[in-house]
Amino acid sequence: MPKRVDHAERRTEIAEALVRVAGRHGLHAVGMRDVAAEAGVSLRLVQYYFETKEKLLLFGLQHLTERFGERVTARLKATGERPGPRATIEALLMVALPADEESRTFHSVLTSYATLSINDPALAAQPFNKDPDAAEDTVTALLRQAREAGLLRPGVDPRLEAAGLLAMSAGLGTGILVGQRSPESATAVLEHHLDRVFQGG
Repeated sequence: MPKRVDHAERRTEIAEALVRVAGRHGLHAVGMRDVAAEAGVSLRLVQYYFETKEKLLLFGLQHLTERFGERVTARLKATGERPGPRATIEALLMVALPADEESRTFHSVLTSYATLSINDPALAAQPFNKDPDAAEDTVTALLRQAREAGLLRPGVDPRLEAAGLLAMSAGLGTGILVGQRSPESATAVLEHHLDRVFQGG
């Protein structure tokens, strides 16, 4: 009897191969043939699951995002049973900093994707590009929750602070990647800003 193929597992294996190759050589240098070689499968099989490079990239990035969510959840669990708005925002921002191999890959591949999509209409049209808005909405909602609970300093605008915090995290992450600062330095900057946003900082 032929072995039953788990298609979801096979797609995930190919996505992980994409991420590994992109982490080593940059997303711009990745081809479907490279991914097939990394995954130990045929090019035809990669093309079977992902008809185009754009679809392969999109799935790979979605896989990265899911892994990011798992890391945030793990960090939150370590803080206790009921993490508040600040702890949740800290988890989102700190996990995004490229402080270890997985987060470095996450940050560099995400940044490469955004850069490539500027001049590639097929990449720009992918729904993944809407995710930054989702992140901003999430942080805004957490800050509004904190404001209702009296946890924010007077005059803090949740939407503006959410945009600023995410932009700061992205910029600090790039600074770590290029050797401008250490993860500890970037963490200190984010903590300093959160202290200015939240009461009792």
